[in-house]
Amino acid sequence: MNEQGRKPQDSDRPPSDHFEFGANWSRFLRHVDENRIATAISSLQTMLRTESLAGKTFLDVGSGSGLFSLAAHRLGASVVSLDCDPQSVACTQELKRRFAKEQPDWQILPGSILDEGLVESVGRFDVVYAWGVLHHTGEMWKAVARVARSVNEGGYFWLAIYNDQQYVSRAWWNIKRWYQRLPRAMRPAYVALIGGVLFCKRALVTLLACLLRLVTLRNPLQPIQNWFSERQSRGMLAWYDLMDWVGGWPFEVARPEEVFRFLRNRGFTLAELVTCGDGHGCNEYLFRRSAEPIIPGSEHSDR
Repeated sequence: MNEQGRKPQDSDRPPSDHFEFGANWSRFLRHVDENRIATAISSLQTMLRTESLAGKTFLDVGSGSGLFSLAAHRLGASVVSLDCDPQSVACTQELKRRFAKEQPDWQILPGSILDEGLVESVGRFDVVYAWGVLHHTGEMWKAVARVARSVNEGGYFWLAIYNDQQYVSRAWWNIKRWYQRLPRAMRPAYVALIGGVLFCKRALVTLLACLLRLVTLRNPLQPIQNWFSERQSRGMLAWYDLMDWVGGWPFEVARPEEVFRFLRNRGFTLAELVTCGDGHGCNEYLFRRSAEPIIPGSEHSDR
């Protein structure tokens, strides 16, 4: 049973071939401390351009470890955390127990954002946060459409979606699929191998950038500082982010213009955009619900 006495249903649980995000976050949970919480709070403040969420409602779609639910709660929001993975729900509950025990304005629910009845039952929110989640549902555009309905008029929809790199994305599709096929005992070594290749690639690019800045009489350490700040910007831990990235399945991608048009047609305007600089990873979007849908009825359509 969850905090509201709702028993998880079979439809709440991810299919068997989905990556076990909850198991990953349960291992991350022991690393959560006040420093990581402060970093997560700062990232919310920066993207939303506000110091406080007092009086606001916040929906965390795919809450995972619960870190950003906690950050929003610390900023004063009334929070609902939603996840279809039972272990992720347990992680969020444990984080609340440790850092926000007995707080009635933070609810934690099991369930899938693809469950239309559940989406309708939780209502609408001032801020809806879906970072790196909807492309793992197996029905990404349906998920985006469903989540969009949960945003209040004048409210914000913050989502991160894997960038479509065409043939590179197809290669990653195969990398992730191979992860699913490997025996569990071999998966950490596989993740470490992929991580090593990515690290060497980024290190080489960073070194070349440092040398270029050195010969042009600019600060040669700036590329290293940029790399470090990217790795620390959300308060997450590199290894668990890597596990999520290599193992995350299902896997879908989208070009920025596709995401923009899809939500523009549903009455959203783009307030902020952060692209992944080298094309690798997620593009972040902050949309505001501020207009009537361009295409009548599109707000109720899943595509």
